[in-house]
Amino acid sequence: MTTRTHPVDQELIQAAAHVARTRCRGDNHTMAAAARAGDGRIVTAVNAYHFTGGPCAELVLIGTSAAQGAYELETIVAVGDRDRGVVPPCGRCRQVLLDYFPALEVIVGEGDHIRTIPITELLPESYVWADHQLEGE
Repeated sequence: MTTRTHPVDQELIQAAAHVARTRCRGDNHTMAAAARAGDGRIVTAVNAYHFTGGPCAELVLIGTSAAQGAYELETIVAVGDRDRGVVPPCGRCRQVLLDYFPALEVIVGEGDHIRTIPITELLPESYVWADHQLEGE
């Protein structure tokens, strides 16, 4: 598999880092996410940790985007609090992001190795929910 990298949206990383720095407090909110919508807007969100499991920042961002009328996301990034930098999406988030936005670009990596790659390359040989739905009769 050859990874195709794309330009890195530094403004998106800065937006997520700002939210992580200013809105993540305590153990309940430790990750921030930012996404660029199809119309150019940046939408941000934080995770909602709970011992029973809770939505990651990327999943909260999907709902936040929809609530703001941004249904098409082009690029997403997650950043950890306490200056942890860019954090790749977990497996659950990768699957959900792929199902919602199959053309999504994801910013991953650390330090000088930050890059933008298609969600399909983060989840190779993946199950795509839409591909397995029966057509209406």
